[in-house]
Amino acid sequence: MSRWNLTWLLGIATVALVGIAVSQSAPLRPRDKDYELVRLMVDVLDEVENKYVRELDPKAKRQFVEDMVNGGLERLDPHSAFINPKKYKQFSKESKGEFGGVGIQIATNRQTGILQVISPMVGTPAYEAGVLSGDLIVKVDGKSTETMKEEEVVDLIQGEPGQKVTLTVLHEGSKNPVDLEIRRAKIKVPSVLGDTRKPDNPQEWEYFLDHADKIAYIRLAGFSETTTEELRKQITLLQKEGLKGLVLDLRLNPGGLLKTAVEVSNLFLAEGRIVSTRGRDSQEETYDAEEKNAILGSAQQCPMAVLINKYSASASEIVAAALQDHKRAVVVGERSFGKGSVQNVIKMENGASALKLTTASYWRPSGKNIHRFPDSKDTDDWGVKPNPGYDVAMKDEERFDYIVYRRDRDIIHGKNEAQPPARPKTDKEKEKEKKPFEDRVLKKAVEYLKGEVQKVGAAGFLSEMRNA
Repeated sequence: MSRWNLTWLLGIATVALVGIAVSQSAPLRPRDKDYELVRLMVDVLDEVENKYVRELDPKAKRQFVEDMVNGGLERLDPHSAFINPKKYKQFSKESKGEFGGVGIQIATNRQTGILQVISPMVGTPAYEAGVLSGDLIVKVDGKSTETMKEEEVVDLIQGEPGQKVTLTVLHEGSKNPVDLEIRRAKIKVPSVLGDTRKPDNPQEWEYFLDHADKIAYIRLAGFSETTTEELRKQITLLQKEGLKGLVLDLRLNPGGLLKTAVEVSNLFLAEGRIVSTRGRDSQEETYDAEEKNAILGSAQQCPMAVLINKYSASASEIVAAALQDHKRAVVVGERSFGKGSVQNVIKMENGASALKLTTASYWRPSGKNIHRFPDSKDTDDWGVKPNPGYDVAMKDEERFDYIVYRRDRDIIHGKNEAQPPARPKTDKEKEKEKKPFEDRVLKKAVEYLKGEVQKVGAAGFLSEMRNA
C-alpha cells in the first residue's frame, strides 16, 4: 500500500473517531432524552420479565405496565390517571350519566390517604343505605382499602346491577366503622331537587320555601348532560307561580361537566365572563354569558343566594364564583373544596383506552384561581368563600347532623313505599332525635332573600305611585 493511501485511510478513521466522540459529548436533543426515558421503562420491563422470582403471564405483564404509568400519574396530581380498556367502557357510560354501581363520588382524603366519599348521589342505593358525605371507605367486601389505589376501589364497588356489595365506612366524627350492604343498580339520577317531598306525591318536590314572599329553593345534585334543561324547566315553572327570590343549594355537590357549569351560570347571567381555563402552553379559553340564554333577570328583579360547603367542588365552584363575582348572588355557608383543575380525556390504543390528564386550571371572573394545590395554606386564596357576613362556621358534628338531616328529608317514606334499609344510629343521634335540626345556612339565606324581596316590592310600589 502506498504512503498516500495509508495516510488517507488513517485520516478517515481519525475523522470518524472524532465524530463519534463529538456526538457522544454533545447535549442530547429533547426528543433523544424522551427516547432514553422510554428505554429505561423498556429495560425495567425486560429485567422483570427475565429475572423476577416468578414468570409473569401476559395479563400480569400488562398490569405491571399500567401500574408503572398510573404510579407516575398519581405523583403528578390526584386527578390524572390511565384508564384501561375495561374501565374505559365503564367511564364512557358514567360520562353519559348512567352506570352500574352504588352511586357515590369519591376522592382520596389529603390527611389520611384513605378514600373518602365526597357525596352520595341522591336516590341511589348508597344514599338510601346510609353512605354519607365525608365517610371514609375502610373496606369493600371485607378487603381493606388501605393499600389500594383509587381506581382499584372503584372497580370493586362498581358492577352489574342487582349484585350486592358491602362497604365498611367510618362516618365523620365517629370512632367505629359500620358495614353497609348495598345492592348495585343502574345509576341514573335527576340533577334538580327541592327541599321536601310533596306529601300527596312523594316522587315530586316542593320548591317553595316561603309561599308568601315567593322564595323558592333548588338543589343541584351534580352537573350532568341533562342538568341545564332540568333547571331551565323548573325555573320556568316557578316563574309562572310568581317566583321572587331563589336559593340555589350547591352543598355536597361534587361537580361535573364544565360545559354544564357554564350553561347553568348563563341562566342567571346575561353578560360577562363566567370562567376561563389556562394551560401550560395552550391559549387561555374564556367562557362568557350570552343574553339569549339568561332566563331569571337581574339581582334587583329576582335576588339569589347560593349555598356552599367544604364538599362543593369543581363545577359547583365555577357557578358560585361566577355569580358572586358579578354580584348576581350572595354566597352563604363555608369555604368550598378547591378543585379547580381541568382533565382532558385523551384516547389511547386506537380508542380502546384513555389518558385522563390534568391540562389546565379554572380561573374565576375576578382573575383568581379556584384550585387548592397540595401545598396551599388556609390563608391562601383558593376555592370560593362566602360573602362577608354570610360565613356559617360548622364543626364536624354539626356537618354530620346536616348530612343525616338532609338524607332523612330526601328518602321517600310514603305509606306504599318500600322502607330504606335501617342505618345504625350513633348515641348522639339517639340523643338528638327529640331535638329538630336547624339548617343555619339555609335560614341565613332565607333571611337575606326576604329582606331583598321586600326591597324589590317597595321599589315597585314607589314606581307605581310615581307613574300614577
